[in-house]
Amino acid sequence: MERKDFLKNSFGFLGLAVAAPSLLRAKEASAETVAAAACTVTNSETAGPFPTITPSSLVRSNIVVDRTGVAFMVNINIMNINANCAALEGAIVDIWHCDKDGNYSEYGGTGMQATNYTAYHFLRGRQTTDANGLVSFTSIFPGWYTGRATHIHVHVYNSAGTSLLVTQIAFPEGTNSAVALVNASTANGYTKGMTGYTYNASDNVFSDGVSNEMSTITGSIAAGYVLNHTIYVAGPTLGINENAEQVFGLGQNYPNPVRTTTIIPLTLKTDANVSVQIFDLMGRLIATPINKALSAGSNELSIERNGLSSGYYIYKVKVSGDRGIFEQSRKMLVE
Repeated sequence: MERKDFLKNSFGFLGLAVAAPSLLRAKEASAETVAAAACTVTNSETAGPFPTITPSSLVRSNIVVDRTGVAFMVNINIMNINANCAALEGAIVDIWHCDKDGNYSEYGGTGMQATNYTAYHFLRGRQTTDANGLVSFTSIFPGWYTGRATHIHVHVYNSAGTSLLVTQIAFPEGTNSAVALVNASTANGYTKGMTGYTYNASDNVFSDGVSNEMSTITGSIAAGYVLNHTIYVAGPTLGINENAEQVFGLGQNYPNPVRTTTIIPLTLKTDANVSVQIFDLMGRLIATPINKALSAGSNELSIERNGLSSGYYIYKVKVSGDRGIFEQSRKMLVE
């Protein structure tokens, strides 16, 4: 049986101020529309014929083992749609993908994969998300095999080990894409090139669209590549943090994407101390542009881009008052 038949047919923020409520108001509706569209569960996909057999035994961030190829870092953020798309801390994330020749570990010696790698466990790993919903893996750039575009498998569980989502990550394609450049890199052992490659549009898994499964990839052959991707799951409800809604309301920044200035809407039910922290997708704190007392009512926090690099960031707002300490996070995009 062919595999395809088995599958389904930074930086710094300055100039923070309390802005006039009317500032950029005309763009607020479109920003909310974009935010609502983004905060939906990522497509569910097949685990494929080669899922990790005992993932709990492979808790590691470096999954290279004995494989060779172009250096590759995988950064995945898990967001919870049941918590206003805040980062989901404590989620368990398994990933697995093929090597540069298109082979998977833990399988083989059959018609689906001739090379027998049943005794190997390369390019498979498990990590638990941090406070920013982030897991990172050190790997090598995947190759491809007949019937499939380049991809990574992901299985997300909650902290108790209950499955939340099985999905796959798609890769950008095109003449100068990482996929094309890596597969032309014979010096690194990629010998297939792109002849016979199955593109996303013709892939049985991705042919229905990859709008919420498409990753962002940066880097080079020499320096290695970095993949960044966000996955949305239906995780646990806010629980105790639902009380935050009685204390403050955090809106999506607008405009989003950010070009020069963005506004973070914040409504306080009582006077409170408010801090805003900005993180990159590696989980690194970029800046704390505000940490001060604000009055009850509507506040619009204005942040200048000031040379911030293009890409996705997380802003976390912490409100401290007589009712306790509450936090919420949102993702924003800088063009």
